[in-house]
Amino acid sequence: MIKGIITLSLLIGVLPVQGQDHSNYQTIGNTKGPTLGYATNSGVKILTIGKLHFKDLNKNGKLDKYEDWRLPIEERAKDLVSKMTVEQMAGLMLYSLHQALPSHENGFASGTYNGQPFSKSGAAPSDISDQQKQFLKEDNLRHILITTVANPGVAAAWNNNVQAFAEGLSLGIPVNNSSDPRHVTQSNAEFNAGAGGAISQWPDGLGLAATFDPNIVQQFGSIAAKEYRALGITTALSPQVDLATEPRWYRLISTFGESPALSTDMARVYIDGFQTSTGVDEIKDGWGWTSVNAMVKHWPGGGPEEGGRDAHFAYGKFAVYPGKNFSAHTAPFVNGALKLSGKTKEVAAVMPYYTISYGIDPSGNNVGNGYSKYLLTDLLRQQYHYDGVICTDWLITANEGAAPDVFEGKPWGLEASTVDERHYQAIIAGVDQFGGNNDAKPVIAAYQMGVKEHGEAFMKERFQRSAVRLLKNIFRVGLFENPYLEIEKSKAIVGNPEFMKAGFEAQLKSVVLLKNHANTLPVTGRKTVYIPKIYYPMLKNWWGMPTMPHFDYPVDTNTVKKYYNITAIPAKADFALVFVSSPVSADNGYSAEDRKAGGNGYVPISLQYGQYKAVAAREQSIAAGDPVVAPTVKNRSYKDKTVTANNFMDLQTILDTRSVMNGKPVVVVVNAGKPMVFSEFEKSADGLLIHFGVSTSAMMEIISGKTEPSGLLPLQMPKDMATVEKQSEDVPYDMDCYQDSDGHSYDFGYGLDWKGVIHDSRNAKYHKE
Repeated sequence: MIKGIITLSLLIGVLPVQGQDHSNYQTIGNTKGPTLGYATNSGVKILTIGKLHFKDLNKNGKLDKYEDWRLPIEERAKDLVSKMTVEQMAGLMLYSLHQALPSHENGFASGTYNGQPFSKSGAAPSDISDQQKQFLKEDNLRHILITTVANPGVAAAWNNNVQAFAEGLSLGIPVNNSSDPRHVTQSNAEFNAGAGGAISQWPDGLGLAATFDPNIVQQFGSIAAKEYRALGITTALSPQVDLATEPRWYRLISTFGESPALSTDMARVYIDGFQTSTGVDEIKDGWGWTSVNAMVKHWPGGGPEEGGRDAHFAYGKFAVYPGKNFSAHTAPFVNGALKLSGKTKEVAAVMPYYTISYGIDPSGNNVGNGYSKYLLTDLLRQQYHYDGVICTDWLITANEGAAPDVFEGKPWGLEASTVDERHYQAIIAGVDQFGGNNDAKPVIAAYQMGVKEHGEAFMKERFQRSAVRLLKNIFRVGLFENPYLEIEKSKAIVGNPEFMKAGFEAQLKSVVLLKNHANTLPVTGRKTVYIPKIYYPMLKNWWGMPTMPHFDYPVDTNTVKKYYNITAIPAKADFALVFVSSPVSADNGYSAEDRKAGGNGYVPISLQYGQYKAVAAREQSIAAGDPVVAPTVKNRSYKDKTVTANNFMDLQTILDTRSVMNGKPVVVVVNAGKPMVFSEFEKSADGLLIHFGVSTSAMMEIISGKTEPSGLLPLQMPKDMATVEKQSEDVPYDMDCYQDSDGHSYDFGYGLDWKGVIHDSRNAKYHKE
């Protein structure tokens, strides 16, 4: 077998009889090797050695080691890195800001086409924006985060366009496109920003956990990976395996609950499902044409946020460990993500969270996890032997906002440092890549800082080490051989009936029946139902953009009509269905108004609808301090402050419905993002179901009796807010649970089916440790 450098005289071009045209790209097969795909306008030629074909990606007329698909990936990656400049390696260490396809015209994920907004540009939805061309060509960026797409066809066509553009540049390094979770039924949060086109729909993380069935999660990973690849996506910014030990945290919905054992098993199978290719799809070691690199988050566990406040904002920058339970939070990573059952062996990438894991570094260095040498190098690299990619969460190197509640950069622990200094500190700590940074200049500046402090040889080797890790993830999934998609095939794969059916069945298995007084459920036959409309108050998203208040049905009534007749008159109804959401604290733990009035700004996060006064809260917060925007705030306690849930009218709707139904059955369905206090209304409900992001159709299948409920609670439901205040943010199962009027405790692992309380192998295996 011929290896190494082959002169151009030994090579011949693509044989027309072997090639196949696909609009702007061609493919050529190898009898005993991969099919190659290359753009007709990129300048890449095909090198032929004997009967084998290779892509001349750097267009030098020779077969370089990195172009030789016969060689081990490690050898290919190191050869390519040896040819890269510092600027090219710096670009590889970038991960783009969120990109919509086509780009939005203003605000989040915005962009232009030939200087014009999309609607005025005449561009196709699959065209590359000005900003994308800029960061690909000028900044050498090769990792792009995609959010909304117009449809699967547009996503596939855009992928082909962006891959052709990148293939025509210098070394021909392909683009690694990625996505936040995009299979949930409600993809509207910053961390669940995926959407677009008919794609299979599954429960969110807590919903998958509520099945208590790792086989379902592995099936999800396998199906989602195939759909991702059809969209041109080769990295998943998931799973989120933070332990849900702090019940007030905004991001619990995407976790696998509070059990270390369940979360560990779910992490392992999720990643195995995404990363593993089998049969003809496998290239080597489990990696292949249906593989998607998983990026597990958020090391070392972002769950124990002090007071439940989230670290996307300065007011929530601290994770705390009053229960001395740090090791439990690392378990899903070290025993799950780093110890896979499948052939890929370990997760492709790890994302640290924004938080400062307060008091964990033995040296007393309280900095954000992405800056912590102790967490990234001493623990993750050295103690747990991880040599994959470490990528920061988005915007940790950018400057913070003018106030603790402004959504901008999250440089926690290095607030007073410069942007360049933050990049340098993260690299020295062990980071390979910077999420949310399209600009190579601060990475190059960090290189120069390292040269000044440690010398050129040290810093070059450090950059090369990161570059090899990053390139290996691109090589493994076959992008160097063929990054192009058949658009019609992509359309057929994404959201096909088989995948949709699997997602819907998972939704059904995630619904938890909490109460079924006097066997109210199921409601069989063609009954008449009263469904009250819900008042939706004004809410602001993380970027401060408001949604206007409105009054509307909370479900798709056309779907309900397939099961029951609907009436607007309670007296004509056989039963009532009340659809609500779990309590939402609009301020999420910080109030600018409180600060302006002379307070410290910190307010409670409530898990009940009605007015709540935090009489049992801590007198003194565990952590505090922001040297830039709030240097005088040394205590973040909110003791004795009062809040009311933004959606408190949900409670009133339940109580009013009970009144107008005059003793006829009332069934309450809660769409829950986190735990809640049920004492305010449980006695007013004959039937009570909770779900974590499923469709109206799935709920109606359960309520009508066509499917029996089987979900189990993946976390505790507290008795009251006093037990929430007294629990430790880092400890699972440490709350007094609510006991309903039928005598059932809403504890971890609890759920009903039509026969009563479920006791099976699932809650026998996954129980409170």
